[in-house]
Amino acid sequence: MGDDSADSRRRLLIWGALAIVYVVWGSTYLAIRITIETIPPLISGAGRFMTAALVLGVAVRLLKGRGAFRMTRRQAGGAALVGLLLLTGGNGMVAVAEQHISSGLAALLVASVPLWLVVFRILTRDRPRVLTLAGVLVGFGGVAALSLDGGGNAADGTGIAIILLASLSWSVGSFLSSRIPMPDDPFAASTVEMAVGSVGLALSSAVVGEHLDLAAVSSRSWIALTYLILIGSLIGFTAYVWLLGNAPISLVSTYAYVNPVVAVLLGALVLSEPVTGSMVAAGVVIVIGVALVVSTERRAKTGPPPEQPDTPRQAPAIV
Repeated sequence: MGDDSADSRRRLLIWGALAIVYVVWGSTYLAIRITIETIPPLISGAGRFMTAALVLGVAVRLLKGRGAFRMTRRQAGGAALVGLLLLTGGNGMVAVAEQHISSGLAALLVASVPLWLVVFRILTRDRPRVLTLAGVLVGFGGVAALSLDGGGNAADGTGIAIILLASLSWSVGSFLSSRIPMPDDPFAASTVEMAVGSVGLALSSAVVGEHLDLAAVSSRSWIALTYLILIGSLIGFTAYVWLLGNAPISLVSTYAYVNPVVAVLLGALVLSEPVTGSMVAAGVVIVIGVALVVSTERRAKTGPPPEQPDTPRQAPAIV
């Protein structure tokens, strides 16, 4: 009786955490779009990740002690590099792109990240399965169709080009995160990544000449930014890390093709973003390709997630 009760509680916790990752990470695209209505994109990202880094760093220090932040220079450098690629390059360009395209379209194009990871594996002479390669071809076919069509004229070429660069930057960071020295504690590593990423965003903002007019910032933009900090960057990531240690990677990795669907639905419901037939069709193709890659790879590999060549050590989605 006791074992059954414990198993039921564990399953409930797993599905609760998975629901958080599904909804929270799917909703961040909408929150970014609302934030940048009155706050410049790079400034908002810098504020978001610096605040999240401070909160997470204090929490780790209090709960785990000073030892959690023990790391070599190479480990600190690895986390810094990953932070620049994931947050400055990846997340920063997503926010810039959403000035030109809908949050739903951005999420669908970002869904190509698992496909890029397979491409990088091929470049390093790894040999994925045939079904994995088929998934990559199918997925990139959807990305090409969506990029060329612009979601049925729902976006301009500038936004699409920027979001594709964001996906590429995030993919490179994710790929390197499991291949270069990184801090042992994932929360300490994320603290370093967010701190360095926020500095990169602040410097980028200064270079492009962004200006923040506090008097012009709307209440909904402040609320959305607070949501990104507390819910997107902290609660969502905590749920994901907990899942990695308590649930099969095959189940955790389903976020990759659920998040874009959630993002499109929320964008349409909350902001009345256009969802065209061509956008839906191309999106379905992308999700099918990603699902084929993820499902094939999870059957091919065993062991803890950090040791899987195609599984990044840190958060694997632009959140």
